[in-house]
Amino acid sequence: MFSIQKLLGHDERFFDLLEASAQQADTSVHELVALLGKLERDDSPASLEAFVHSRRKDKQITQELTEQLVKTFITPLEREDIQALAAALYKIPKSVEKIGERILICPKELHGHNFAKQVALLDQAAEVVLSMVKDLRKGTDLEMAREKNARLQTIEGDADQLELDLLTDLYQGNYEARQLLFLRDLYELLERVIDRCRDAGNVILQIVLKHS
Repeated sequence: MFSIQKLLGHDERFFDLLEASAQQADTSVHELVALLGKLERDDSPASLEAFVHSRRKDKQITQELTEQLVKTFITPLEREDIQALAAALYKIPKSVEKIGERILICPKELHGHNFAKQVALLDQAAEVVLSMVKDLRKGTDLEMAREKNARLQTIEGDADQLELDLLTDLYQGNYEARQLLFLRDLYELLERVIDRCRDAGNVILQIVLKHS
């Protein structure tokens, strides 16, 4: 068990900002769930406003982190680690926004297709990332970090298999070219967001390894 705060200082700002960024990543996934639910119920209007807000908020957080790195002489984590983690976290809501963009281009193509399994995996991955980021503030042990990172690897593997199954059905099924391209793009984007979560988890595990 180690305490990053005790070892490297007690500046809470960086932990506050990193947690806020991870929270925006998690929020963006919840917004995706809400969008899909709205389209299933044929509610209207549906827009990207929530996604854009989450991504812009996260960008502001990332910029503030960069400014704080310039102003602060001693940081609770190594500067390159803070930058790497901030960049990894920002990519999550940015990628989720792209999913929302694709969906709203042609929402009718979603009819008859259930994305519950993919979104459930994505939600789990975002929650694990948020938990790992919060652990950095209170201090965690290497075993716990490895356990949560392994969970992300399992989620990513399950998502890979699910994407393969869906693509198999897509290419072997009777789909129009437009629908095939639309769904393939969507499947790949969903998988990419889970990869972004895995990448963030890998950065956090590397930070923990440095101080174990």
